[in-house]
Amino acid sequence: MVLRMSRMLLKTLRDAPADAETASHKLLVRAGYVRRTSAGVWTWLPLGKRVLDNVSRVVREEMDAIGGQEVLLPALLPREPYETTGRADEYGDLLFQLKDRKGAEYVLGPTHEEIFTQVVKEQATSYKDLPVILYQIQTKYRDEARPRSGVLRGREFQMKDAYSFDTDDAGLANSYRLHREAYVRIFERLGFDYRIVSAVSGAMGGSASEEFLAPAAAGEDTFVDCPKCDYAANTEAVTAVVPPVPHVEHPPVEELDTPDTPTIETLAAHLGVPASATLKNLLVKIDGEVTAVGVPGDREVDLGKLAEQLAPATVELVTAEDFEGRPELVRGYIGPQGRAFRYLADPRIAEGTAWITGANKPGRHARNVVCGRDFTVDRYLDVVVVEPGDPCPKCGAGLEIGRAIEIGHIFQLGRKYTDAFTLDVLGKEGKPVRVTMGSYGIGISRAVAALAEQTSDEHGLCWPREVAPADVHIVAAGKAAQTELALELADRLHAAGVRVLVDDRTGVSPGVKFTDAELIGVPTIVVAGRRAAEGVVELKDRRTGEREEVPVAEALTRLTG
Repeated sequence: MVLRMSRMLLKTLRDAPADAETASHKLLVRAGYVRRTSAGVWTWLPLGKRVLDNVSRVVREEMDAIGGQEVLLPALLPREPYETTGRADEYGDLLFQLKDRKGAEYVLGPTHEEIFTQVVKEQATSYKDLPVILYQIQTKYRDEARPRSGVLRGREFQMKDAYSFDTDDAGLANSYRLHREAYVRIFERLGFDYRIVSAVSGAMGGSASEEFLAPAAAGEDTFVDCPKCDYAANTEAVTAVVPPVPHVEHPPVEELDTPDTPTIETLAAHLGVPASATLKNLLVKIDGEVTAVGVPGDREVDLGKLAEQLAPATVELVTAEDFEGRPELVRGYIGPQGRAFRYLADPRIAEGTAWITGANKPGRHARNVVCGRDFTVDRYLDVVVVEPGDPCPKCGAGLEIGRAIEIGHIFQLGRKYTDAFTLDVLGKEGKPVRVTMGSYGIGISRAVAALAEQTSDEHGLCWPREVAPADVHIVAAGKAAQTELALELADRLHAAGVRVLVDDRTGVSPGVKFTDAELIGVPTIVVAGRRAAEGVVELKDRRTGEREEVPVAEALTRLTG
């Protein structure tokens, strides 16, 4: 079917929504692909639905190619399975929760590990039933406190989630490899510039975990990239490179009078030392217990990284009330020596390193406080915010930091969920075997927005051909003969298998049509304009801007070749 703009539900806008900050939000709304229904909830209009379906088609083809079987699970789910795994509490306020008329508790599915596990438990009884890969393309729901950036972060979104079920770790490793390779093919077909980075598993659980990131200024993820080797990682997964500490005999601890120096900046200025010579001790509460986290004074604690490494414990900053009745906690002058609290530290606070730190007395600090001699560390955690130039864990070169949009995530979950639901099958030896799982997600609607971020220009959207709503956008400049030629060309292209969008609107100026064509972003634009009577049209490459006039016959040959 030829898409005729005169008959489509399509209204382009000259101005972006007032609350739009990202390119994808502005352009998808302006070009008539989506419209806002409520905060974080979007309607996909005809052009947008076509792009969404094209992304889904590519994902389905590659998932089917590795033996995936598509299913469709409900979005309305009983709360009980999520309580069984503890994720009802982990998700907390992100869960949309409701009760039916009988008082039974339900959630709108944020993700489906629990339900897939139950499905396989009911269907698979023997090792002969495995391995199996199941996937769905389904709507997910998360009650984001601040939905933003259009469809990049909504309360309702389209996602492909897949799950592998194997009888042993070798099988899981193979399933993980199959998905990784499929994801590479998917994102290359979709036209992404992407990075595969090491990641942390978070609330999903499991061990091995990698993210597929699309570098973009609008991205909420930060990642590191090594310019000298193939190392790349989410900043929360970067491990510190700590050089060996030479053995040095340090002088004894010296207490210093340092009035009005409660911050690292004021302390370093007062003593005339670099911030890196000081020890910063951040007080937090871990499941309510006051704990200090030590890092070099010139670095910051990455609270997200800290929370990930301490999960499922709850991590929060201390408040003024936490100091009441605790004279040993001297705000601004905390030190780990002679402490009365748990002490965690970054690996840079290694044994044998000496620091200037708080003396646990108002207006007093201490010099030559040596780790291993004057204080000990209860647990080392890599928790500093990664900075440009930090050494690569693989080759030692200075790391570069960028922003990106997460478009895919793959996990080797292991047995977290199969343990929770006692998913066993009869093994080859006639004994029960606990099944092991992998989980593999792609944000379908997010991929649309991420592609818009990466490929758009100052004129509008600029879709890769695989996902574009049409292959060719024909513009009839306005006169009857031009419209007649445009429709004839559209029919001939359609008969040859080319997807065509034709602007045959009457009463719309050529200038508006040309602007809309660039805004909508179909890869090839054909203009039936001033030389239409001669049988000549203009071909324009939307990406490069290159254009030339050619006879209709040649245009047909090029566009169908």
